[in-house]
Amino acid sequence: MLAKNVLRDGATPTEQLSELKRGIVDMISEGELLKKLESSRASKKPLIIKLGADPTRPDLHLGHGVVIEKLRQFQEFGHEIQFLIGDFTGMIGDPSGKNEARPPLTRDEVKANSTSYEKQIFKILDPEKTKIVHNSVWLDKLSPVEFIKISAQYTVARMLERDDFSKRYKGGVAIAIHEFLYPLMQGYDSVAMRSDVELGGTDQLFNLLVGRDLQKAYGQAPQVVMTTPLLEGLDGVNKMSKSLDNYIGFDESPRDMFGKSMRVSDQLMLRYFELATSVPSSEIEQMKKEMAAGKNPRDFKVRLAKTIVERFHGTAAAVSAVDEFERLFVRKDGVPDTIDEVQVSVADVTGEVDIASLLKKIGGVVSTSDARRLLDTGSVHFGDVTMKTVKARLDYSVGQSVVVKIGKKKFLRLMVTK
Repeated sequence: MLAKNVLRDGATPTEQLSELKRGIVDMISEGELLKKLESSRASKKPLIIKLGADPTRPDLHLGHGVVIEKLRQFQEFGHEIQFLIGDFTGMIGDPSGKNEARPPLTRDEVKANSTSYEKQIFKILDPEKTKIVHNSVWLDKLSPVEFIKISAQYTVARMLERDDFSKRYKGGVAIAIHEFLYPLMQGYDSVAMRSDVELGGTDQLFNLLVGRDLQKAYGQAPQVVMTTPLLEGLDGVNKMSKSLDNYIGFDESPRDMFGKSMRVSDQLMLRYFELATSVPSSEIEQMKKEMAAGKNPRDFKVRLAKTIVERFHGTAAAVSAVDEFERLFVRKDGVPDTIDEVQVSVADVTGEVDIASLLKKIGGVVSTSDARRLLDTGSVHFGDVTMKTVKARLDYSVGQSVVVKIGKKKFLRLMVTK
């Protein structure tokens, strides 16, 4: 569901710059961007705003959404968004932030992930005002001579200025020649697209600057480089990542998205407002003052969760998610409308049963020690019965079902089978 956009292409260059600076870590340079915005207004020609993404995984999450949100701001000011799918560079593999070469993708993997990306970005961007481009269109056509010409624009010494390359070289970790080609190809994308501004995460700064250098070498005005911070995941420590299971995915259900958003710590909540929503800075500052004055942070967290759900699923889904949360965790008078079902053998739920082992078996807890801790605090309920001991007598029959509540937010429906 596309968030409601209000076209603001009548904003002055200074007004645009003020909002576009929000949440930005690096901008090279602010003065250049202001001049480009002024030129755009005078000529009535939109700037070309570039964001490149290698389709390494099929799913996007709020961490990716930080920079896509910045694209949306440019889009609302009337500029042309070009979302670049790195279907060529994805087969090289970006070594950014890695202590070893990233395995390249096959064309089939790239194609499948590209299709998924194109679908998901339109949950934030307006599809009618976004141009999807693929760098295989021009990179596939480069001759060996042209590759050599591009490679001649950079020295090995310059490449080794990149932090990850430098660490690997000093540590004796192999660096393959094709890894040097990656930032060059990403930089050449800017030449082919004639981009005015390129966005990326802070881990992409070196690659984005290569684009500026190559544009100069090819006689073009250098692009402005803007980097956004890497959003911390739900653990509050590591950057958001699906592999660390600390993420909120674009394609998650409204209920899961709301529940995960409510897990954001009080300390990180305002940062999520700033980076993952379009709530005005003035309102965020007001929230900060009210919390400092003693207002319950949960009220603001509900707003955060609702705002995130509304962005991806629409107003009705967001209102429903808030109602369900209030019913379950504030009034505590019900169970979720949809619950994951787990089949269990009747032998597992009759007689003297090890409840801790059963909870682990059905996926309700990570370990039996977690189960014991929950049982000790009376946080496990089978239907209306509160389980307080590791072992208990159960008497369920085939075809029967029971809702199990584990902790404050985990619900499972057990379906008893033979």
